[in-house]
Amino acid sequence: MNVHHKTAADLHAELEVIEQAKKNPARFAVLYEKYFRPVFVFIHRRTGNEELTADIVSGTFLKAMLSLDKYVFRGVPFSAWLFRIAINEVNLHYRRNSRERTVSLEQSDLSRMISDTGEQDSLENQQVLLKAMEKLAADDIQLLELRYFEKRPFAEVGEILGISENNAKVRTYRIIDKLKVIFTKSNS
Repeated sequence: MNVHHKTAADLHAELEVIEQAKKNPARFAVLYEKYFRPVFVFIHRRTGNEELTADIVSGTFLKAMLSLDKYVFRGVPFSAWLFRIAINEVNLHYRRNSRERTVSLEQSDLSRMISDTGEQDSLENQQVLLKAMEKLAADDIQLLELRYFEKRPFAEVGEILGISENNAKVRTYRIIDKLKVIFTKSNS
């Protein structure tokens, strides 16, 4: 599941670019080029609107560039920091506009979550899962999105959400346990 894993050498090379960009803002373009598409996709999954996504992506990179001097390396890719800014920007947009946010799901994401609850993957269970997710708190859904839909390792999930890696694991498994209870009730 750890599709975003980077080697220590990758992280070190990225840190070099970040340090250069702190001294010379023109070097931030390297980071922008590298992460524009993943950040765009990340935000688009939460908005479902290309124009809105483009606006939020612009705001995300502007905030990142302006506060780059505050960036502290924590052993995870720079993208985790960018995604934390992106989530804050998306949440800010929805708070300002009092709109419901979008969650984009793929069948394989649902199947993986169902399998983690110990249930059989079926169309019926996918419907139960979707209904169950409607009852979850926004923070819980955000955690599931990062772990299952974005396929982020727990260390990155923690960094993005500003919690420890262990807390990200515990919270994820608690949510899965909540979903197990819902499956049990729906199957009885």
